[in-house]
Amino acid sequence: MKYLVFSNATALVLGVSGLPSHQLSVQAGEMSRPQMNDGAMSKQKTGMFVAAEHPTQGAVSIINEKGKRYLVFDKAFKSDMGTDLHVILHRDATLPKGGLKKPDYVTLSRLQKVSGSQRYAIPNNINLANFRTVAVWCRMFNATFGYALLPTTSTAQR
Repeated sequence: MKYLVFSNATALVLGVSGLPSHQLSVQAGEMSRPQMNDGAMSKQKTGMFVAAEHPTQGAVSIINEKGKRYLVFDKAFKSDMGTDLHVILHRDATLPKGGLKKPDYVTLSRLQKVSGSQRYAIPNNINLANFRTVAVWCRMFNATFGYALLPTTSTAQR
């Protein structure tokens, strides 16, 4: 028998995830979604966006699909409009509002849209163990809109 414990964190995650409560569990600040994989269940960890210079919200996860890794923003993702917005991986667990230095981050792609579900390929030459956060960043003004701790899984690391 499985139990579901409700808390403020559970209510927040339920609102963000869009999953029925019986398919969701929350432990130590992580959201885990059961996923079928050749008959075995695996957990997908999720990081939550926080604002830096602009309101940014939603969840981000890493998935493996056909031998490739992807960074996935959930349907609750939302940030402000901006000029020259990019999705980056950064080495630090918290980011300054501005003034990022090139050796500390890598750019994955331009931001596809400022709200809703989207995904970004993670090149095979990027070792995720070297990065702690994912951020929405304005290259033109070197401004961090928002960021989330990068979710880690043993299969997502390379």
